[in-house]
Amino acid sequence: MFTDHTLDTAPPAARPAMAAVAQRMGGRVPPAVARMANSPELLDGFLTLTAAFDRTTLDPLAREVVVMAVAVRHDCHVCVELHTRKLRALKAAPELIDALNADAPLPDDRLEAVRRFVAAVYASAGAVPADELADFLSYGFTERNALEVVMGIGTYTLSTFANRLTGV
Repeated sequence: MFTDHTLDTAPPAARPAMAAVAQRMGGRVPPAVARMANSPELLDGFLTLTAAFDRTTLDPLAREVVVMAVAVRHDCHVCVELHTRKLRALKAAPELIDALNADAPLPDDRLEAVRRFVAAVYASAGAVPADELADFLSYGFTERNALEVVMGIGTYTLSTFANRLTGV
């Protein structure tokens, strides 16, 4: 139902973002981007939020735990596949990747605290109980990190919902 746009068929407002993605990906436009291009605002918003999330003070593995927790929760197969590859590129332990894919407790206590915190944010619609926030902070995370997790949840909820809606 949704069009897989190319640089030639995309709405003009989506073309700069698509071109930037294609340049980073060796000329390839991923299907998710090709379909998000149906709404230039959605595509620009997602790419802007993703870039900002990548600049947060959360370390790369913690960011990927957030992304995978969202992707698995929303059953976004394309997101799980893409971010599993990213975890491998980050040299994440196979046991960590397997646990993330299974939505199971993680073998790394610090990263498990991130996974639990994502679940707590969802379960409470952001009104995380003080003891669950304290647990997250006890692993060396900060209040800033807690807000960055919320940012990651929002960013990748947008992506997973768009991917599922468009049938990527």
